[in-house]
Amino acid sequence: MKTPYQNIYTVLKLNRFIVFTVIAFSFLSSIYSIWINYKVNQKALNSAFAISADGDIIPLQLVSQKENFRVEALAHLNLFHSFFYNIDASNFEKNLEKALWLGNSSVDNLYRQKKADGVYNRLLQYSLVQKVLSIDSELEKKGEYYYFKARTIFEINRGASVDTYELISTGKLIVVDRNFPNNPHGLLITDYFENTLKKLTDENRKK
Repeated sequence: MKTPYQNIYTVLKLNRFIVFTVIAFSFLSSIYSIWINYKVNQKALNSAFAISADGDIIPLQLVSQKENFRVEALAHLNLFHSFFYNIDASNFEKNLEKALWLGNSSVDNLYRQKKADGVYNRLLQYSLVQKVLSIDSELEKKGEYYYFKARTIFEINRGASVDTYELISTGKLIVVDRNFPNNPHGLLITDYFENTLKKLTDENRKK
């Protein structure tokens, strides 16, 4: 007995249903994958890691990128001023090398000027100890640049005497690629300038 052939239209309808089902499933799978990628990307954008002055990685859940930048910028400025001004005969070369990674040629030019003026030779000759006591920085955004003003209080121990100074410095911050551990915050100090340096009395320090 011969097997009866199926109706050609029935076969075509079945094939079309299968093709449409496969296409619909593929489309839905693509939409789901795009949605998952979007959610992962949004989560990554709202999360970041900050690096402390000691090099520790601190996970942060950020409210906004602006707040994130402020945290990174203040940490970067603290790191730079600590390395550049917290020096003595035993560590000044190592600290200055680290500080130069955090700024551009304006920092390097200031370093070369201090070196030519004999600042570091006196540090060695008289075994001076220059210690940073505090760093207070202010940030202001103007256009695409972030300007800063930092007030650094440090003391110079000459053995027989200890004098305290206030340094006001200014400059700009620009965003660059992170380079751990040399530049962990991905920022660079430009147009750096030491505006004023004055010796503090006990009365000045209390203000």
